[in-house]
Amino acid sequence: MLTFTALGPFQAWADGAPLDLGGQRQRAVLARLLVAGGRAVPVNTLIDELWPGSPPAQALSTIQGYVSRLRRALEPGRAPREEAGVLVSAPPGYALRARTDQVDAWHFESLVKSDGAPAQVWAAMETALGLWRGPALAEFEELSWAATEAGRLEELRLIAVERRADAGLALGRATSLVADLEAHATAYPLREEAWRLLALALYRMGRQGDALAALRRARAVWRDELGLDLSAGLRRLEGDMLAQRLEEPAPPPPLMPGPGPGAADPGVLRVLVADDQALVRAGLRAMLASEDGVALAGEAANGEEAIAGVRDTRPDVVLLDIQMPRLDGLAAARRILAGERPPKVVMMTTFGSDENLYAALRAGVSGFVLKTSPPEQFLAAIRAAAAGDALIDPAVTTRLISAFAGRTDPDSPPALAGLSDERLDVLKLVARGLTNRQIGQTLSLPEEEVSLMVKSLLEHLGLFDRAQLVMAAYESGLVTPGGK
Repeated sequence: MLTFTALGPFQAWADGAPLDLGGQRQRAVLARLLVAGGRAVPVNTLIDELWPGSPPAQALSTIQGYVSRLRRALEPGRAPREEAGVLVSAPPGYALRARTDQVDAWHFESLVKSDGAPAQVWAAMETALGLWRGPALAEFEELSWAATEAGRLEELRLIAVERRADAGLALGRATSLVADLEAHATAYPLREEAWRLLALALYRMGRQGDALAALRRARAVWRDELGLDLSAGLRRLEGDMLAQRLEEPAPPPPLMPGPGPGAADPGVLRVLVADDQALVRAGLRAMLASEDGVALAGEAANGEEAIAGVRDTRPDVVLLDIQMPRLDGLAAARRILAGERPPKVVMMTTFGSDENLYAALRAGVSGFVLKTSPPEQFLAAIRAAAAGDALIDPAVTTRLISAFAGRTDPDSPPALAGLSDERLDVLKLVARGLTNRQIGQTLSLPEEEVSLMVKSLLEHLGLFDRAQLVMAAYESGLVTPGGK
């Protein structure tokens, strides 16, 4: 099937294989027709927009040549006298004929504008946002029509982010949304809907103080940037929170016993919690019980119990305190990770300054979380670990890397010689804590290709965990503390 992608690097594909679309200006002809959404674009408009202000004398014949070569690329089996079916003549110009599902930008827009129940909206926005592979039409940004369309699509992307969050709140997913909404409001501080959703998500979690603080932040930004107070809608929301007129957050569901040994609920991440403090374990139990898609597999009060718990319950992820009696977390992590088909291990620490943090990373743990972190940070670490990523709490990263980067180690990986520039770029971004999806958006690569490159890096360096790639990048000097 013929498909077109504009939400990232512009490309046409035939059954998943990229087509040769020629040079930049020839590609721009096809991109301009795609932007028109199937409507005809007059030849004079194409000339004016491809050569703004100074078209060449042979512009018409040049456009005709571009169209002819594009037609051969898009329909290589078309007979010489057969009428084109994709890039068609539509006097006084040309048009792109394709179904909505063949063009990612068209499909994206139809999804963003779709309606339905919260679950349907959530699924549609998830699909829409999954189509993005980077800035839209970036290679044509110097052309005004492309810049205008890219801005329109970016606005639709922000609307999709907000519609997804609104549907998620209606579905009771406030906890998993807070981190994304915090980043969204910080990146786009003048968007009223971003602040409304963030404040409402915090309130639904029972964090009324944080919800009001978010609205105070919005007020400060708006006064500094615009000289305005909050909008009437946000002021009304603030007043309702202060007067406790909003619907009270639903209490977390009662804790259900975890599945027995060997049992598993498909699609649910099972987490074993290991900490010598009963209060910490109780808080983590409540967090897991209140979140969809995760469940408590078991508990342990020391390292030996953690190892036994992994053997008995076969969890997906272990939340493991680094300081425990009888057998500390580092020794327990090493033994757990040395087992057959081990779970992912996320270490918990109190201050983020423990000497064992560096050794734990080298042992292959999938990140660190401060015990004082909010629930969404724990949940993000659990999901990142289960997905094969590593998450190091931002409060830990600077001290950890600054203290230990550059240390020699007899077991350190070989030099990075022989790696291509593209793979070195991926390694740098892994070291900065980006996920495969974020790396793909940054480098304009498909997420699947990034995943394969990460695997090849692990094989090349003789490592087995993403967290070890982070340390390899710092130990080799490829990335330095505070560097870019």
